[in-house]
Amino acid sequence: MKKFLSLITTSLLLSGLLTAQTSKLNQHEAFAPLFYPSYGDDIRSASGRPGPKYWQNAASYKIDVSLDDNSHGLSGSVQVQYTNNSPETLPFLWMQLDQNIYNDSSRSVAQTEVSGGRWANRNFNGGYTIKSVKLVEEGKQTPLTYTITDTRMRVDLPKALKATGGVANIRIEYSFIIPEYGTDRLGRLNTKNGWIYEVAQWYPRMCVYDNVYGWNTLPYLGQGEFYLEYGNFEYRITAPASHIVVGSGELVNATEVLTAEQQQRMAKAKNSDATVMLRSADEVTNVSSRPAGKDKLTWKFRCTNARDVAWASSKAFVWDAARINLPSGKKSLAMSVYPVESATDTSWNRGTEYVKGAIEHYSNQWYEYTYPVATNVAGIVGGMEYPGIVFCSSKETKGGLWNVTSHEFGHNWFPMIVGSNERKYPWMDEGFNTFINTLADKAFNKGEYDAPSMMSNLYRIAPFIFRDTTESILNIPDVQTQQNLGILAYFKPGLGLTLLREEILGVKTFDNAFRYYINNWAFKHPTPYDFFHAIENYSGETLDWFWRGWFMNNWKIDMMVKGVRYVSNDETKGANITIMNLEKMPMPVTVAITESNGKKGTVRLPVEVWHRGGSWTFHYASTSKLSEVTVDPDKKLPDVNPANNTWKETDNK
Repeated sequence: MKKFLSLITTSLLLSGLLTAQTSKLNQHEAFAPLFYPSYGDDIRSASGRPGPKYWQNAASYKIDVSLDDNSHGLSGSVQVQYTNNSPETLPFLWMQLDQNIYNDSSRSVAQTEVSGGRWANRNFNGGYTIKSVKLVEEGKQTPLTYTITDTRMRVDLPKALKATGGVANIRIEYSFIIPEYGTDRLGRLNTKNGWIYEVAQWYPRMCVYDNVYGWNTLPYLGQGEFYLEYGNFEYRITAPASHIVVGSGELVNATEVLTAEQQQRMAKAKNSDATVMLRSADEVTNVSSRPAGKDKLTWKFRCTNARDVAWASSKAFVWDAARINLPSGKKSLAMSVYPVESATDTSWNRGTEYVKGAIEHYSNQWYEYTYPVATNVAGIVGGMEYPGIVFCSSKETKGGLWNVTSHEFGHNWFPMIVGSNERKYPWMDEGFNTFINTLADKAFNKGEYDAPSMMSNLYRIAPFIFRDTTESILNIPDVQTQQNLGILAYFKPGLGLTLLREEILGVKTFDNAFRYYINNWAFKHPTPYDFFHAIENYSGETLDWFWRGWFMNNWKIDMMVKGVRYVSNDETKGANITIMNLEKMPMPVTVAITESNGKKGTVRLPVEVWHRGGSWTFHYASTSKLSEVTVDPDKKLPDVNPANNTWKETDNK
């Protein structure tokens, strides 16, 4: 009986130890063979590239508006030339009316919590006033039937728009009041020398029609951003003559709106790596810094192959510029406009230097910048991006100004060049941009602002990104809780690319694979699966286990050194080391080994060691006892329990 009880007791003890160290990893789930929902076709190939029959529709705009700085109103017209390149006829068109988010009856207001929130704007009742919607055809304008639903408008056509090349010209007359706070996207700031207007989502825009969802008509609720077609823009802004106006693309009538002195300074700036003042702080209140004899001036801009345009206007602007050097030998122009309150050497006096540094880095590293001008605007908006122009807080200084400038201009690659669907997949622009920002921080001015970040010790941030209240990355932003947006749209997907680059694929392979993705989808509309396909096809690695665990689920990482056994109990014959992955996320693992005789070694194990389950034993050719074994010695993985990452010789006892 005693022997039997002893055996039971031993079994229970062993069972308890094993239970405490049982892995949650299910290799059949993690490495399941079916991942992609469909096979590649002639529109979106399985190679991660647009297929031979890939199509997307186009939208070009001619916009003519006037700014009233007394009522803060904007009024005018937009004519959109919409080209249907799809293989289907379109009996109606859908357009975005983003200004309607500021109407008291909007869905955004309805879903705003009583306590308020980032997207709340309860003290302002605005939105579009649509005066007319007409079809322009052979010089005639025919009124069209239209239906407005919240932030969308369906325009019914008298006859279906032809497939594969049919063109419709729609002219809309409209007006709206610019809100003082425009949900972190636009707005106006009152400075001692006048209002600064940052104007975006300022004209009815076409919804995207694609082969994935058809019409993309998710309402604008604030947290989800934008999904837009590409085209060419010609736009005119009529503003008080005392104002400076800057906008996406190129100013085409400088001789009409700038003084002779400013034109000369602009010419100098286009050939200068140092910042050149176009209008100094001392000149802001000097009437001679604006053309004389007119109450209003019309500023004309052109922006080609873009998905959107935005602009800013103020009589309070200090204005400077410098040349941007692009890898092809082409030049662009960095500019900053800001109030005198921000014109200090620790703040916006360096703004153009930051624009130039960011654009040159991203152009050399990933894809050449495509716009003739890059303009940074200081105002009420904390940080928001548009093609060729960004809005950043006038209060930012030093590294904060560098960081927001670099981040917002990084968006000119994601999603301005690579046109992903921000309304559904914010991580494909915010996360990718967060990743490239970390490399820009290291590159700018010899790492001037490359301070130690959360990336330097991922153990500290693992509980933060894997906490139980964190949702998966692959959710639309308006569904994710606001407190998780920074993790799920920005940090975690950015960290995911860092892990791919540094721990899974290697720097060279990842960088080239990422360029492959960018080059193939520049000015096109990729889905998450197009991105996954592109990285896998270029790298030659099957990464469904990573996409599944990191992006689609919230699987955690917990690596452990379980124990060491010597071959034939003789340490000179080598050691068999057992490691475990206690959580669900498989990852390649690095193991650092120190012997009692002082020798050190490193073993790099591929992710395939977890094909058999959550425990793996490997042989290490030691010649003496091991004194210490550590998994992930450089803290490269966000391990939720680093306490079990190291085994020491005393543990064998």
